[in-house]
Amino acid sequence: MQTDVEFDLNSIMTQAGSENFPVAMKALPARPRAHLLAVYGFARLVDDIGDEYDGDRQVALDWLEAELQRARAGQATHPVMVQLTPLFDDLAVADEPFLALIEANRLDQHKHRYRTQAELAEYCTLSANPVGRLVLAVFEVSTPERVALSDAVCSGLQVVEHLQDIGEDYTDKGRIYLPADEMARFGVSETDLGAATASESLRRLVAHQCDTARGLLLRGRPLAASLTGWAKVTVAGYVAGGLAALDAIARADHDVLAGLRSPTKARTALHTLGLVAPRSVADAAAVRTVRKLAARRRRR
Repeated sequence: MQTDVEFDLNSIMTQAGSENFPVAMKALPARPRAHLLAVYGFARLVDDIGDEYDGDRQVALDWLEAELQRARAGQATHPVMVQLTPLFDDLAVADEPFLALIEANRLDQHKHRYRTQAELAEYCTLSANPVGRLVLAVFEVSTPERVALSDAVCSGLQVVEHLQDIGEDYTDKGRIYLPADEMARFGVSETDLGAATASESLRRLVAHQCDTARGLLLRGRPLAASLTGWAKVTVAGYVAGGLAALDAIARADHDVLAGLRSPTKARTALHTLGLVAPRSVADAAAVRTVRKLAARRRRR
């Protein structure tokens, strides 16, 4: 099966630099950076299989689930999965977050519409929230309170990503990640999603969804405040990426069909600074790095 899954390590990892949200800052210490990139590689591989694999995707996802167990035993064969073995060796990370990401892609193969925001939120418990839980695990800072805040943040990031990809999801994949009841409320039809530019009704719906996403992302403030050092800065970076993406959508008057509305790195860095405060020596060192990056972006 590995020879059939043609998503190689280089093609997957080169995408990390173009993601909307920071994957792993280059300034991070080597160990957590390597583990975060391993988590990213897995998440990207499972999404690529679920979205682009030409063969039987359910069978390929079954293979990936078995490969996960081989990675835990140090016997993985796919280069992306081999990267997970050091994470499993270093940390007591459960299978559940990885299995949930696989299950989200199983769901994508047959469920293409969602009736309500609550139904979409359930999807986010599989497709997005596990990533935040893995990030907390990498920094060994998981608590029930932080997991709850992280779940909200990750759901918000997922809403943002769905808004950015409305046209592609509908045209290329036949999927709609907008609640059907809200589409009806705002007078948005499915054909509106495949247009070259967003209709006024779609813009109003997108603006409403942006408000929903912002409310979820702002749960990142107490989450970041509860952390220290690089864990704080990393989490703040994820939240900041989402907020910067919302800024980009707003600047385009909520037209998400006319072109990709990606956050600028400078805007992301500025939002990150707004979410962190140096309350310890470790915090100060990490925040100084972010400030240097922000200043560098502003000079460009």
